[in-house]
Amino acid sequence: MVSTDIETAPAQSLNHVSSRNRAIASLAQHDTRSGLPELNDEVPLIGLIDLDLLDRLFLELNTGFDVSGMTLHAVACKAAPIKSLLQRYASMGAGCEVASKGELELALTSGFSPARIVFDSPAKTRAELKRTLELGVSMNIDNVEELDRVDQILSDLDDPGSRKSTSVIGLRINPQTGSGEIEALSTASRTSKFGFGLADPGSRAAIIQAYLDRPWLSQIHVHSGSQGLTLRHAADGISQVVALAQEINDRSSRQRGTVKQITRIDIGGGLAVNFSGDAITPSFADYRQELEALVPELFNFDLVTEFGRALLAKAGTIVTRVEYVKTAGDRKIAVTHAGVQVATRTAYAPDDWPLRILPFDSEGRPKLQGDSAAHDIAGPACFAGDLLARDRMLPLLKSGDIVAVPETGAYYFSNHFSYNLLPRTPIYGYFGDDEQCYVQIRRGQTTDEVLAEASA
Repeated sequence: MVSTDIETAPAQSLNHVSSRNRAIASLAQHDTRSGLPELNDEVPLIGLIDLDLLDRLFLELNTGFDVSGMTLHAVACKAAPIKSLLQRYASMGAGCEVASKGELELALTSGFSPARIVFDSPAKTRAELKRTLELGVSMNIDNVEELDRVDQILSDLDDPGSRKSTSVIGLRINPQTGSGEIEALSTASRTSKFGFGLADPGSRAAIIQAYLDRPWLSQIHVHSGSQGLTLRHAADGISQVVALAQEINDRSSRQRGTVKQITRIDIGGGLAVNFSGDAITPSFADYRQELEALVPELFNFDLVTEFGRALLAKAGTIVTRVEYVKTAGDRKIAVTHAGVQVATRTAYAPDDWPLRILPFDSEGRPKLQGDSAAHDIAGPACFAGDLLARDRMLPLLKSGDIVAVPETGAYYFSNHFSYNLLPRTPIYGYFGDDEQCYVQIRRGQTTDEVLAEASA
């Protein structure tokens, strides 16, 4: 059965492992009723998204962060900048966190109202700042020079004694609590490129004064979590910014008699994902529990979250055909069509981003038994590091088998790398219990489109 409307997919909680295997079997067997394409020379690589799991994880986020104040769950656009998925989140009441002009426009065309969009780029141009403020999009200011620009733009927009922009605006604070296991993703290290460093000499006093001088700064932002960090580490960074917000509110109250200048705290995203197995852990409820234990005062504020990986990674799977298998040195090399163009981080930083490899035969049956050997799972690009996995013990693979790569629903479909002019991957969603249904989420890129990108 084929659905032509992504909005019709029901929000059910399914066994995501069995659902994934059913989708792979349908793909391998080329069931003409499913609407899935055949893995062949023209389409040797396909992305799959479990829409039921996507719904379930967003519901768990809402449940886990059910607080007395107002909460905006702004899904990180960069994790999966795909219109139909963003439309789905918008229909469920989500917001959208964006970090570029393109992401902002995509969020608007996907159905998010400006008030439910948060703009976080560290390199906002004057034109982007002006459009954001004119639209009423929320914004987190990254540095002193950007704050000066916003001051000027607001001055140009405003009538004397009033402020025309309805944007909720705050400063992004780096608590400088240290990096985790993956340095390139750590946003709270001492020298991170993001935000106002809280521990730098004189910085805390300057941040407080910036708020006191600008009563319209009513939000504060921190993103201290990331893959490779513990919940406690992330919560510690948030606790420091909550304490800062309380100090600002105390000073503001004494200076102006206002009850609460900062009413909303944006805690970012960065909840880690389990890439080593099918279990979905840690959960949003786990994170909420950690925050309540360390910094219960957080829940006296309205909240914004910006999760991406934790909402999407487990829902996605890359599926590709094994084109050849050969032997070099002491191991087998299975050459597939999935490599650096979809798994850029894994190809260039394999120790930080290891991926599981699930082998299936040509009919889509899991290969769980029989002889095993050390395999490299190679991609199609012309450089030696284009590997999904190195020296991985797997059942013997052969030409025509299928390799599935789970936990790839976040970033693996957005970090497209067009080396060797490899095209963007087609993506299909699946949903349903008794009868699994399929819908195209994104077209694959055609050769003509690839050539157009290479032309003037």
